[in-house]
Amino acid sequence: MKSWMGFFSQPMALLGLVGQICFFMRFLVQWVASERRGHSVVPTAFWYLSMAGGLLVFVYAIWRRDPVFVLGQAFGLVVYIRNLILIHSNGGPKCSRVA
Repeated sequence: MKSWMGFFSQPMALLGLVGQICFFMRFLVQWVASERRGHSVVPTAFWYLSMAGGLLVFVYAIWRRDPVFVLGQAFGLVVYIRNLILIHSNGGPKCSRVA
């Protein structure tokens, strides 16, 4: 337990943890939105939380010097940003139905 507390006392470890919390929140947002609509939807907030979480975890991965982790997060960031560009270039946020 003491080693966990030491790990989370590092600012970069806390940054990584906040990034993971953002990733969890995106699934929670998507689930709640889908339950409210009665079908599967992907709200715009999902993509913003994805981008925030991805960026924080990307910085954490760079700090850890983990090339596999860095590449995985970098690709995800491209997808999240592209989805936000598509959303805002097509008239703004909408909850989209997933087939």
